[in-house]
Amino acid sequence: MVVLVLGSGAREHALVHSLTRDPSVDAVLALPGNPGIAALARCLPGDPADPRSVVEVVLAEGVDLVVVGPEAPLVAGVADAVRAAGVDCFGPGAGAARLEGSKAFAKEVMAAAGVPTAAAHVCTTLAQVEEALDATGAPYVVKEDGLAAGKGVVVTEDRGAALQHADACLSREGGTVVVEEHLDGPEVSLFCLSDGTDVVALDPAQDFKRVGEGDTGPNTGGMGAYSPTAWAPAHLVPQVLDTVARPTVVEMARRGMPFVGLLYVGLALTRSGPRVVEFNARFGDPETQVVLARLRTPLAGVLRAAARGELTTLPPLEWDPRPSVNVVVAAEHYPSTPATGDPVTGIDDAEQVPGVHVLHAGTRGGPGTLVSAGGRVLSVVAVADDLAQARERAYEAVARIGLRGSHTRPDIALAAAEGRVTAPEEG
Repeated sequence: MVVLVLGSGAREHALVHSLTRDPSVDAVLALPGNPGIAALARCLPGDPADPRSVVEVVLAEGVDLVVVGPEAPLVAGVADAVRAAGVDCFGPGAGAARLEGSKAFAKEVMAAAGVPTAAAHVCTTLAQVEEALDATGAPYVVKEDGLAAGKGVVVTEDRGAALQHADACLSREGGTVVVEEHLDGPEVSLFCLSDGTDVVALDPAQDFKRVGEGDTGPNTGGMGAYSPTAWAPAHLVPQVLDTVARPTVVEMARRGMPFVGLLYVGLALTRSGPRVVEFNARFGDPETQVVLARLRTPLAGVLRAAARGELTTLPPLEWDPRPSVNVVVAAEHYPSTPATGDPVTGIDDAEQVPGVHVLHAGTRGGPGTLVSAGGRVLSVVAVADDLAQARERAYEAVARIGLRGSHTRPDIALAAAEGRVTAPEEG
């Protein structure tokens, strides 16, 4: 099987890392890839969000399965174009990808499907936003309606800051914001594979969105993650499949938009039960890095079964019981105006730490000339016998990496390792 992975971040590097270890895969290609991916797969030039050029590559290279990493190609209709060319594709069509492309649409689908989520107000004027903030009260949650790479959300006690963010979102063409009630409780990410009819869940993870220790500072694309979430209720996965994932997939099919790909369910575990914080239409980053590090079942067959509508034929997925931790190395000044072009060193040395592999997120160049090229530069992933040891190994590896002005969150998975994360009792 020849597999093409679309994208250039650490999520795509994690996908390639897993796919190249699948005995059913003859070759892995990436478009456009990154320097880390280039060490494992053949990288091809091009725009992954251009349906026509992607199809040309797929046909020219004899690709059997396309795996779409980021959200932009999905919203642009790349998966539709690939399937129209008669090639299997793991990723929803443009219509189904609106679950991520529009938070207002996602709320509409959840309401129709009876999915538990935060009460929300869709606003197109600042006056509507002010009314919505009065209705929800603090803490205020204001989300840009469209794609924002995980950084379009502000959660704040400061009404002025909430209004300022809303105003900035509304000033853009077609600007719409969603104001939501704040959900108390720890958050969990659950990846659900869908073939348009059936749904299979991967193991849960928890990510860290704020830039600073103790969940301080602005939102980012994600500063780290760990899996599994041993503190979560044992019934969480079947409960979310029954109350969230399957009803959503059924509703999308009813609308003529079958969801084929990865439904990312971001959850808050509240006293009233799990509530959906957000949907994404693709693998999440940085959670993919820790989830795939623990998946023992060969990945390509799983993704192709979803692409072909054959999830019911899959045996149960097999998992490494050991926990995994991902610590993101971010560039100086990230997430505002990250510095780029600085040399990146020490990756080989970092990978000498037992159980560690390093995934490229924002880099360019090659051995000896590698430099930073984005806000999140590397994902340092460690697997160990327990969560504390996985943290220790990840941070030991981070300490061996050189990048001027870089920063990490020092508390990734710390509360969980110390037993300080608990899910509230439902009632």
